Amino acid sequence: MTAAVAILCLKVFLCRIIDVSLSTVKTIINVKGKPKIAACIAFTEAFIWFVIVREALVFDGETGILYIAAAYSLGFATGTFIGGSIAARFIESDVDVQVVTSNKNNDMIDEIRDAGYAITVLDVNNSRFGKKKYMLFAEIKSSQLKDFKALIYALDRNAFVMVRETKFVYNGFFKK
Repeated sequence: MTAAVAILCLKVFLCRIIDVSLSTVKTIINVKGKPKIAACIAFTEAFIWFVIVREALVFDGETGILYIAAAYSLGFATGTFIGGSIAARFIESDVDVQVVTSNKNNDMIDEIRDAGYAITVLDVNNSRFGKKKYMLFAEIKSSQLKDFKALIYALDRNAFVMVRETKFVYNGFFKK
């Protein structure tokens, strides 16, 4: 491999990491209802992709095409991983948490509320497993999920917990 091919491979690899990471973040931001921000990211992503692909396609070294293709593919895969990691870490979302307790316990409800979480409580009577239980509903930020689950399991290690991402939340009480 010549120095020119190596430099081009490195440029292709790094640019693909950037543009695919942007693409991943753009998709998530768009799904979360922020199309203007997503459009700005899309412009940058497409610009980077066009510039680097153009450079790779006009390269006149026939023997380096497999190296360039490998750099392109590795950059794509790495960009997908990095973009997903960025999105998971920095793009906060609202999550709906449903908890079914293993038995009715009013002290548990008080402790959750004292910790600053707003919950809605429903009675679950005569479940298949015989005990009366509560079903708890909470809307929290994704960054709070780890602490919320730890609190729930500290209070009821047998609780059944379901978590879903929420697109929009209107009104309500949120822990600061």
